[in-house]
Amino acid sequence: MRLCFLVEEHYRHDGMPNEVIRQLTAWGHRIDVIRPGGSLLRMSRTLDTGAHDAWVLKTVSGGPGLTLLEAAASAGITTVNDARSIRGVRDKALAAAIGHGRGLPVPPTYAVARPELLREIPDAQYPLVVKPADGSSGRAVHLVPSPERLEAVLALLVGEAMLIAQPYVPNSGTDIKVYGVGGEFFATERCSPLHPDPSVRERRVPLSPEVEEIAARVGSVYGLDLYGVDVLLGPDGPVVVDVNDFPSFRQVPDAAARVARAVLNLAGAGGGSATPPAAAAAPYAPPLSIPAQASAPVALQVPARAGEGA
Repeated sequence: MRLCFLVEEHYRHDGMPNEVIRQLTAWGHRIDVIRPGGSLLRMSRTLDTGAHDAWVLKTVSGGPGLTLLEAAASAGITTVNDARSIRGVRDKALAAAIGHGRGLPVPPTYAVARPELLREIPDAQYPLVVKPADGSSGRAVHLVPSPERLEAVLALLVGEAMLIAQPYVPNSGTDIKVYGVGGEFFATERCSPLHPDPSVRERRVPLSPEVEEIAARVGSVYGLDLYGVDVLLGPDGPVVVDVNDFPSFRQVPDAAARVARAVLNLAGAGGGSATPPAAAAAPYAPPLSIPAQASAPVALQVPARAGEGA
């Protein structure tokens, strides 16, 4: 297969997706990489529907990568994840509305276009967690304990676009991150960005049936195949506080091979999670239990011409 990865500068040196790209290359697939934030793209040429079997997105939420992925989808190119599904979770206000409407355990959510409008939230909803609707990686997340403390936070939110605010969910100070890949789920425990504690190390933890069921529903509700779910174990049960597409998959065993295989399956199935027909699976992608052998290695392809991205 020939795949195009959209990789933002922020992830240029990250294990995800570079390890996945190396794994796919070792299996004999051809990979092109476009840096959406640093490339002059000639769209009519870049979106040649016969050039790639699928496009894969690994970019920051506010970057231009999703626009390019949506353009590819509009041209009939398979995308991983589905471009419409990514839009549904990258806008956290939209994600909250979708999740609430489909019965997911999400907190009540307020959305404002100007920070000063947060003053209108009833006092009974405090403490509040306030964050950008297009935020990622814990950027600009604030815990506001009382209405009196809101004024100091408002100055820090100037320049942000849409904001969301949710009542704080009491918890132990750790988040459960559930990764979904290839129909399997893996849970890790990590320190909450609202309660930084350097002594808390991220680690694999057992996945309870209740949290696994919620994680599976998240994938179904938002139409995601490769994703992560942040869950807090609150006093009334698990609460979904964030969903993200193509996360880091840290602590997932054989993560690069698992994600690479999932990408191939999705590309072969036209973006769905069904297993592709045998003819669409070549070059060979070995099972996880068998060491990958590159029968015809192809070097990582990075288009050099400005019209194709670099």
